[in-house]
Amino acid sequence: MTNNMRNEITPEQRAFAENALHGLPFARLIGMRLVDIVRDAAVISIDMRDDLRQPSGVLHGGVTATLIDTAMAFAVRTRVEIGEPTATIDLTVHYLRPVTEGRITCTATLVRAGRRIFTVSAEVHNEEGKLIATGLSTYTKV
Repeated sequence: MTNNMRNEITPEQRAFAENALHGLPFARLIGMRLVDIVRDAAVISIDMRDDLRQPSGVLHGGVTATLIDTAMAFAVRTRVEIGEPTATIDLTVHYLRPVTEGRITCTATLVRAGRRIFTVSAEVHNEEGKLIATGLSTYTKV
């Protein structure tokens, strides 16, 4: 993701995002890392670990869904005031390929920002760049 003047967020927004991710207990538990955040987009990654596997040995779908939901929420955060609450209205995840090892990275992009409602899409890729999941969600200001 490239930063240009149009995509810049304020230093306060960046600091808020970094602190917010560290402040989410479940995000810490599964090892989420904020890779990048610009206006209308956020990139968050996790590394596959044994404790994130389902019984068949692949990454648990709930981890992927949480990664998508969190990255999307951070993309929305670039369009609201710091501290202004938002909530997920709906979330659709399409699982396309299993993950058994390595890092997965989610890129979430704002599709539309209304006065109260936001539509966001996301793609999750493995280290080889293969698409493993997609997501679409709607958020609201609370």
